[in-house]
Parts: sequence; C-alpha cells; structure tokens
Amino acid sequence: MKAMRLTAPGSPLTLEEVSLAPVGEHQVRITVEACGVCRTDLHLLDGELPQIQYPITPGHEVVGRVAEAGPSVTRFHPGDRVGVPWLAQACGVCRYCRAGQENLCEHARFTGYTVDGGYAEEVLADARFCLPLPGDTPAAQLAPLLCAGLIGYRAYRAAGSGESLGLYGFGAAAHLLAQVARAQGRRVFAFTRPGDLGSQAFARELGAVWAGNSDEAPPDLLDAAILFAPVGALVPAALAAVRPGGRVVCAGIHMSDIPRFPYELLWHERSVSSVANLTRADGEEFLPIARKVGLKPTVETFPLGEANVALERLRKGALQGAAVLVFRVLP
Repeated sequence: MKAMRLTAPGSPLTLEEVSLAPVGEHQVRITVEACGVCRTDLHLLDGELPQIQYPITPGHEVVGRVAEAGPSVTRFHPGDRVGVPWLAQACGVCRYCRAGQENLCEHARFTGYTVDGGYAEEVLADARFCLPLPGDTPAAQLAPLLCAGLIGYRAYRAAGSGESLGLYGFGAAAHLLAQVARAQGRRVFAFTRPGDLGSQAFARELGAVWAGNSDEAPPDLLDAAILFAPVGALVPAALAAVRPGGRVVCAGIHMSDIPRFPYELLWHERSVSSVANLTRADGEEFLPIARKVGLKPTVETFPLGEANVALERLRKGALQGAAVLVFRVLP
C-alpha cells in the first residue's frame, strides 16, 4: 500500500510503498477513506514532540472501513465504519488507567506519533480504542471530529458552564466547538491572528457574537477561554480577558513558552489548566452530541499525495475549518 512517511525532523513527507504487519489479536485492518490533518502533525514534522521514532506515518483522525478483524475482536466486523483517534492504546493497569484517566496513561501509545497513522491507504488499529461511526455521513465530514472535535470537547468541559466563552485560534477545533457552544446557548468570542479578517468573518458566520485579533480585549469579560493556538504569549492575554474566577484552558499538545506575567492576572481565583489527549469515554459522549446538534465541519479536501500541501496551508493559516486527506468517495 501507499503511505506518506516522515523520515527525519524538518523534512517533507514522502510517498512510499509499505507493507502492514499481520493483524494482531485485538486489531483491525482498516481501509482508509479519509484522514484529517491536525496541527499536532506539524509539531511531529518539526520534531517538537519527544521521542519520535522514524520513519513514521502521521495522521490521527482516521475514518475507514474494517477490512479484517483479529481473532479476539467481537465489536467490529468487516465492512463496519470506524474511527481511529489520537489515543491508540492504554495499558489499563497504571494508576491513571485504574482511575479512569487513560488519557494520562504512563504507557500510552498514540496514532500517527508512536504508532503508524492514517496518512496511508490502510492502517492497523487496536479495535478496543476505535470508535463506531455512522455509515451515512461522508468520511471527510467525520474525520475532524476525531481530534479537533474530541480534544476541543474535552477542553470545553474543562472550561466549565459559563455563558461567555473565548476561543483563541479559530481553526479546525474552534470552528466545531463554536457550533456546539452556540447550540447550547453560550456566547462565543473568537480571537484570531491579528489582521485575519477572513477567519473573523468565518467565526461570525458560525454565530460568534464578537471576533477580533488575539491581542485585543473582548468587549465583555469572559467566563472562560480556550487556547487552541500554540502561542504561550496568549496565556496572559487570556487571563486578562476572563473575569474573577474565570478559567483559561490550554488545549494543545505543544506550546511556545509562556512569558512572565504579573500575579495580578492570576489573582481573584482565575486559573490556568491544560487538557491532555483523550479517553474513549470522551468519544462516546461527544459523537452523539455532534450528531444531535447537527455539527457541520467545514473541510478542504486533498488527495494523499498532496499531504505536504495541506500541511503547509495549515501552517500558514490559509484554511477555513479543517484539511482532510480523502482516499475514497462513498457510494
């Protein structure tokens, strides 16, 4: 099969012929229909994640059909539509797994980072960590839900139930989360790269009550803010934008250093926290909500061989919504 492979930090992906290992006891072999392109993939390309083993196939928003199931797999059968998210495997026995925090597992493995991912025509995945997906939705519409949606939703829960929510960085995750927040009656404030009028207009189209530059103060104090942009300087900016008792949640896997800031910004019981990875329970909770609210991802599709083009457009902020690699068109 063909796969886009990363062979060294800082190098472009190369299209290669590779072979999959035999299907393991708990694994499924999946024919990939679509795979989302995520900012974490850029961090992988740039060598900003620890302990990368080269070569590696990126991609952790994988939608496809089961082609073959291992002997102990009972949940899925050939032909079933499944999603493969970021969390590829957890040990089930460490203190975090036992506490229901498999996202913090000490021995976790991650799709497209520590195991080969979905920038490929086929992928192997642990069936116990796959998610069932509807067969009546185009694959490209489902792919962004598997990371941008899931991680965004985990951050959304961590932000609390306040009415006014700020979203810093209006990309794949924020454009999905804005729709969920609006459907639940919340006011969304969108912060973009300075001068990015296109993204600001896009945010307003999706129901944001205000959209402006990330270095601007919103017209009202926020109950909470979520940072999707991996820019450490936005942490003190977001703290200044939230009310006393407000929360700032960092949703990225990697972020530039946070600059020094006065204690006054943190005082009055403001807080800063992060979310890391996801759990299977997140998927089981979020996917029905996405279907209920009629979540509509805005996607730009690319063939497998143009993965580098998609990544560069993401890097430059030239996308509205999400980029998705598409392999097959559903009948």
